[in-house]
Amino acid sequence: MVYPKNIAEAEKEIHKIETDNNNLTERIANKAVQLCMVIEDLTPFVADTIKQEIANAGGEALIQRGEDDGVLGNTTAFIVGNLDQVKKLIRKLEPQPETLADIGSKIQLVTQSVEKKEPSYYCCKEHRLEIGKKTYTVGILNITTDSFSGDGLLLTETANQALRETPNNSSGRLQIKDRDLLIEAACCRAEKMVAEGADIIDVGGESTRPGYTVVDDREELDRIIGVVEQLVKTLKVPISVDTSKLYVAENVLKAGAHIINDVNGLIKEPKIAERAAAYGAGVIAMHNPDGPISGDIFSHITHSLRKSADIARRAGLKPENIMLDPGIGFGKTLEQNLEVMRRLEELKCLGYPVLLGTSRKSMIGRVLDLPVNERLEGTAATVTLGIAKGVDFIRVHDIKEMHRVAEMSDAMIRGI
Repeated sequence: MVYPKNIAEAEKEIHKIETDNNNLTERIANKAVQLCMVIEDLTPFVADTIKQEIANAGGEALIQRGEDDGVLGNTTAFIVGNLDQVKKLIRKLEPQPETLADIGSKIQLVTQSVEKKEPSYYCCKEHRLEIGKKTYTVGILNITTDSFSGDGLLLTETANQALRETPNNSSGRLQIKDRDLLIEAACCRAEKMVAEGADIIDVGGESTRPGYTVVDDREELDRIIGVVEQLVKTLKVPISVDTSKLYVAENVLKAGAHIINDVNGLIKEPKIAERAAAYGAGVIAMHNPDGPISGDIFSHITHSLRKSADIARRAGLKPENIMLDPGIGFGKTLEQNLEVMRRLEELKCLGYPVLLGTSRKSMIGRVLDLPVNERLEGTAATVTLGIAKGVDFIRVHDIKEMHRVAEMSDAMIRGI
């Protein structure tokens, strides 16, 4: 038995028999790749149309029926077919009215993820990172006092020498009395990360752990702006800034930052996408629900991340400027986080590169019953599974170790 996940794998198996019939190879490869899709929020008429068209192409569809036999309200379709049959369905939907044509275009994103095509890239200003070539390591550089992992630079002995012992009474902010010392400590850490294999440095000035202390716009910028300015000058890798504040995003982009990493997925502050587009920068949009999630977790994630991507596109960002993050540990129960890990490959339907951030998180601590500083092996397991399921970027604290895990995983999974 062989189980090709895409056209390239199917053709590799076919070529093992040394066929010289290229036309037949392509036809069989299209039939060898199977697709199963769930399409939600369909009117009964649209669902029945899709069912009929996929059946005409040789595939199958099941339509959810309610007590009224699906005559009213929205319904869900479960579609099964090989790539050849799904392509026929897309061709049938293209000339149809708006809703059906739009569904066809979304199905086409799924087919593109399994077809052979030209290399795609994630672009942020002058940097172009080829997707699929390798797994990229994003190093976490926290300029904070309360990061859950205990690695915030404002907690370290060196950085504390740069701070006054007590906050300024009038503002409640930490006062940086020796900014050069803080910048030096941050840059030393970032340079070490790059030497150990980091492809991107992600700078954060406010913790987003549960129960974190809110930092106002000016203090967050005050913590990181000098660090960003120096890293842009001294490092050759992209510099990302982890912020959900427009004021901070605007100023770090002006200072040269290449990426804005928004834990709110651009939904609470859409203008961040506009500013990123104006500077030719990239964005990372993360799934972060406002409250508990009921129902199918992946339905919620894909709906939300599609909304984030649409915000980015309307703001003027191109597809190659957009990266998505399923938000492990944000607004999800342990069971939901584990389910997301099992189903990561489903994010391919959105058509964008995926970042996975599991490093040292509570999901690992709860499964293994371990404190933050003993979650290295658990992090390695999540990174390996994520790469096997198609993620393109990993955001981690332990650069040397996780870069090695990624390299070994790439050798086994990507064959490089």
